[in-house]
Amino acid sequence: MANQKRSLGSGRLLIAVYAVFAISASARALYQLATKFHDAPLAYSLSAISALIYIVATISLTRSGARAKAIAVATIWFELIGVIVVGALSFAAPELFQHPTVWSKFGLGYGLVPLVLPILGLIWLRRNKA
Repeated sequence: MANQKRSLGSGRLLIAVYAVFAISASARALYQLATKFHDAPLAYSLSAISALIYIVATISLTRSGARAKAIAVATIWFELIGVIVVGALSFAAPELFQHPTVWSKFGLGYGLVPLVLPILGLIWLRRNKA
């Protein structure tokens, strides 16, 4: 039943958005790390961390069971805290983020989806018990 809920409606859309972010953030981070790491090591390291978070969140959201849910909750909380901290720092100390990351300025470059996505993910996980 739990997998059925995940494969329908809002669960399917949520997982799809996480998958898109996992793929795009991973591609961007790999390129940045391989070609420009020396230009902005902090920003590009954060891009890699965000990519890893999106991958783990996507996988855990597609699985059922208490362990998968616990991993999803922990990962998505980490994501939300990361977006808030990096977003605030990118305004307070812009010299640290001369090269943007997915989470810079609360995800403004991505239409604030990086800020809204973990909130929606946590709400969805809370409403779907399994």
